[in-house]
Amino acid sequence: METNHKNAVLHKANTRGYANHGWLESYHTFSFAGYNNPERVHFGVLRVLNDDRVNGGMGFGTHPHHDMEIISIPLEGDLEHKDSMGNLAVIRKGDIQVMSAGSGISHSEYNRNEGEAVKFLQIWVIPNQRGVTPRYDQVTLNPADRHNNLQQVVSPKADDKGVWIHQDAWFHLGEFDKDVKTSYNIKKEGNGVYAFILKGSFTIDGQVLDTRDGFGITGVDSIDISSLSDGAEILLMEVPMQLPVF
Repeated sequence: METNHKNAVLHKANTRGYANHGWLESYHTFSFAGYNNPERVHFGVLRVLNDDRVNGGMGFGTHPHHDMEIISIPLEGDLEHKDSMGNLAVIRKGDIQVMSAGSGISHSEYNRNEGEAVKFLQIWVIPNQRGVTPRYDQVTLNPADRHNNLQQVVSPKADDKGVWIHQDAWFHLGEFDKDVKTSYNIKKEGNGVYAFILKGSFTIDGQVLDTRDGFGITGVDSIDISSLSDGAEILLMEVPMQLPVF
């Protein structure tokens, strides 16, 4: 796809993979399950970006994972989590959930409410080490801190803002008024940034992006971001571009 940036990849919303299982609707930015696109396997260590809608009372039964950092960002409704470590939790909009699958974990995710759908992003990041002790964590963030600002929600450090993962990656959420301009500086040399538009429209380094578009940029030190609509929401994911060798 054409972009205005030589080191960029553009994934328009309507080009994503799609699966409808009745109880679940899922859009896949990268290859996942029955969606296999050899040109869209990953962006650096960003392996999965699923945009899910689960009907009331339905969900994902208990299933295993290993050696993956799994981040869930609720957009609407309540999502109930259970896992083999004994955790039972509910995440809602404003929360960020992380599960380090490591040496192995099983979990389930269900829509807690019968009468309304739950919508959330499920994101997988390839970790920088294998066989870590599995863990679960979630935090509740203040949405006001992302008004006309990029609020950090994921980092590599346990004592930093948001949740932490086993990878040199940083995620930020922002909600902007129309015509607000900001910039994002790359935190680690060699990392790239993948932007996913949750709502509204933005330009990033001159590329116009609309709701659910994705845009990955590499080989830069910073990116310029301008919102084109009121209440525009964006998720920025800075990740290493080099896959780990285990």
